Amino acid sequence: MSETIVASVDWLEDHREDPSVRLLDVRDAWEFDGIGHLPEAVNVPFDEFRDRESDDPGTLPGQSVVESLLGSAGVESAETVVVYDDTYGVFAARVLVTLQLYGHDDVRLLETDYSGWAREHETSQESTAFEETVYEARPLDPDHNHEPDHNRDTSPLVDAETIEAVLEEPDSNDHVLVDTREREEFETGHLPGAVRFDWRSTVDEDRRRLKPRDDLEELFADHGITPDKRVILYCNTARRISHTYVVLRWLGFERVGFYEGSLTEWEARDGVIERGASG
Repeated sequence: MSETIVASVDWLEDHREDPSVRLLDVRDAWEFDGIGHLPEAVNVPFDEFRDRESDDPGTLPGQSVVESLLGSAGVESAETVVVYDDTYGVFAARVLVTLQLYGHDDVRLLETDYSGWAREHETSQESTAFEETVYEARPLDPDHNHEPDHNRDTSPLVDAETIEAVLEEPDSNDHVLVDTREREEFETGHLPGAVRFDWRSTVDEDRRRLKPRDDLEELFADHGITPDKRVILYCNTARRISHTYVVLRWLGFERVGFYEGSLTEWEARDGVIERGASG
């Protein structure tokens, strides 16, 4: 997974004619139609992947929703899906994680966004022809009681009970809680002992693409986020941690937990909160 979870611009250029590679544009429909898109891309707006009605933690859509969205976009389960947006990849990363959790084996984040691609590469305003499919999701099995091993059968999701267990070992060097939000949000309230790591720091905003791998490894290490530790990510509603999750997995981090409920669920449970600039 670590080598294939991010698609470089060069890789995509080399595979543009490959019928097994599908481009998924998750911007709003007006952007896709009015501004343009990558050639042969199909559009499924990000908001359609967010469930605002269920009682499940976070905003993951149900299985039937995912199957309907991907089937309506003509996606096959065996295809390589490359996802992009126009916000440095943060919305695309959330869709990527959603598809992985529902068992899509090969889904990748484009290393740049639409604006970055459009600077030097062809775009289109033509509709992409495709046939709808019957998409069958295969949700990964949850593993809340053990560390995720990121194989085909186990989900990286962790639950509130896992967070509670981690907080009971504040002096452990085996794990690190990572808050991917902005400084003001962090200082207003965060999980005790968490490290603040702004998800946008992984992006070269001038070039609108991910920073080089060596730079990213050094950046994470400077925050105490290293491959020997179990990394547990959270934000507010699991969008921003999706981007950091993808980057960590791209760098080869094996033990990365994804707290889907994040602070929205934690605060609803009256979980303990730390305030101030620590971390």
